Amino acid sequence: MAGVTGTGSAAAPVRVLIVDDDALVRAGLSMILGGLPDLTVVGEAADGGEVPAAVAAYAPDVVLMDIRMPRVDGLTATEALRAQPHPPEVLVLTTFDADEQVLRALRAGAAGFLLKDTPPAEIVHAVRRVAAGEATLSPTVTRKLIAHVTSAPGPTGPDPRQERALRLLTGLSERERQVAVALGRGRTNAEIAGELFMSVATVKAYVSRLLTRLDLNNRVQVALLVHDAGLV
Repeated sequence: MAGVTGTGSAAAPVRVLIVDDDALVRAGLSMILGGLPDLTVVGEAADGGEVPAAVAAYAPDVVLMDIRMPRVDGLTATEALRAQPHPPEVLVLTTFDADEQVLRALRAGAAGFLLKDTPPAEIVHAVRRVAAGEATLSPTVTRKLIAHVTSAPGPTGPDPRQERALRLLTGLSERERQVAVALGRGRTNAEIAGELFMSVATVKAYVSRLLTRLDLNNRVQVALLVHDAGLV
């Protein structure tokens, strides 16, 4: 977990890097996040091409990443960053909430996304949750993203993504697959508990196990994998 300094000691502030080509957006986010005791803005970057050096220099826990930048966009930067060992978490900044680039960023391992008109308190909450390793996308948003995937035209020939998804999901137990499919339908933990006659705590344990076994970052990636496999 980000910011833990040791047993019995106070947690260090969550370190945030802001990446956006708009100086006003960077300034606004710095003002929102910079005055809080548990968050600190350690640096800024104006383009995705600056991200590797900025991450090396500032060691952020969370990167707020604009998806659209003129030279190296946030999607490319996110894919490169998440491919590195022990990368920081990434929250994508966008003006569209059901966009192919957002979906690609989530597939690449972004922990979630924020609309640029998100209220300041929600931005703060999202950064804190991501730093703590928690999901940031609500079931409602998950359903909207899944609907976007479902409505997109499918491939006309063999689909490597589907083959990979089926291979990964075949290795799960029957109960794990049931939970994964429920995630693919955008169900909340409470809804999954009711449908599968489990406690919410047990559902949370299964979700954690799925993320570990499938080597994924968040429940939205599980949902997308289930849709790739054609199981919902």
